[in-house]
Amino acid sequence: MKILMISDVYFPRVNGVSTSIRTFAESLREQGHVVHLIAPLYPAQEGQPLTADESWITRIDARKIVFDPEDYLMKWSALMAYVESLHPGDYDLVHIHTPFIAHYAGLKIAKRLQVPAVETYHTFFEDYMHHYLPWVPRKWAVRIAQTVSRKQCQQVDTVVSPSAQMRDVLQQYGVTTPITVIPTGLDTSRFVPGDGAAFREKYGIPAQRPLLLFVGRVAHEKNIQFLLEMLSLVIQDHPEVLLVITGEGPAEAMLKKMARDNGLQSHVMFLGYLDRAVGLNAAYQAADIFVFASKSETQGLVLLEAMAQATPVVAIAELGTASILRQEQGALIAQDNEIHFAEQVQTLLIDHQLRERIGKQGKRYVEQVWSSDAQANKLLACYERLMLTHLPMAASAAA
Repeated sequence: MKILMISDVYFPRVNGVSTSIRTFAESLREQGHVVHLIAPLYPAQEGQPLTADESWITRIDARKIVFDPEDYLMKWSALMAYVESLHPGDYDLVHIHTPFIAHYAGLKIAKRLQVPAVETYHTFFEDYMHHYLPWVPRKWAVRIAQTVSRKQCQQVDTVVSPSAQMRDVLQQYGVTTPITVIPTGLDTSRFVPGDGAAFREKYGIPAQRPLLLFVGRVAHEKNIQFLLEMLSLVIQDHPEVLLVITGEGPAEAMLKKMARDNGLQSHVMFLGYLDRAVGLNAAYQAADIFVFASKSETQGLVLLEAMAQATPVVAIAELGTASILRQEQGALIAQDNEIHFAEQVQTLLIDHQLRERIGKQGKRYVEQVWSSDAQANKLLACYERLMLTHLPMAASAAA
């Protein structure tokens, strides 16, 4: 099968969408399918030679986004010039991964090639919009997000949702397009044991110091301020505890100020992005507990990554994370309440045997349920079903 993917984000921009695209693409390519990706060209890549890893990607000139310096939007004229080079027969279907330029270009490509369009709804925009449109009343921002999401989902042939919970939300919006639930799985590299001792040594963290870890985009919707408030409670009984926050994003300055204002400077460490091949696994291994309070995840891959390293998780089970979390199967589920969350963290800090047992159970759970090949096979089956229904319609339209 020849699959054309298109996205407004991809590596070196680190986030769940980039990870999902790469994970599915690698599994599909290993099975012998052709996968090609259209993605933005980031400034750091300009003038760099093409690598083997990039040979399946077409990078489109992009411009900076004023309100979000991490992201770049592909230039429409450059993208359309590439689209004009495509012809029917080049690809069997188009898979759209983001709702901005990529969505509308993806629809044009599908129409030009006379193939079906699939779109993955990666991001719960209802919970994001008010952070990026602060001048718009929150109710209006939510309504805009719902309306745009419904309209875009109605424009494609099939929607892929990373979780059943997100599927239910889309159906509540009024989406009638068929929705298939296919989470992103973990590739084998996520199970390679990291060097936790080396990580602690590198960042000057004593071997016995209790270490909590957050991995993800440092953005308002990730609810990291909740973790800082929770940390203040844990410190009362565990005065040596340290929270390491990896990643970058627009909330970083606010969170650093919050840490200073609450006297948490010596208890919080901001590390920025870590190398996924080695650094991230080492961070998970170094941590005693992975903590996560986001309520807007469509899935929550970092929870699985932590469990793959046998690191126990304390998290709020809401929206996509609820599809992953199983009590004591790698995690303790916390209420949306700083006190209860802190109590779960303290339980694991106190009980070493419980911490180890839950970590080991989590690793087994992820190995058995969340492999990338299993999820890629589900996506391939979705593609095949769609093509079977699309061929008769295409023939009828041509007649």
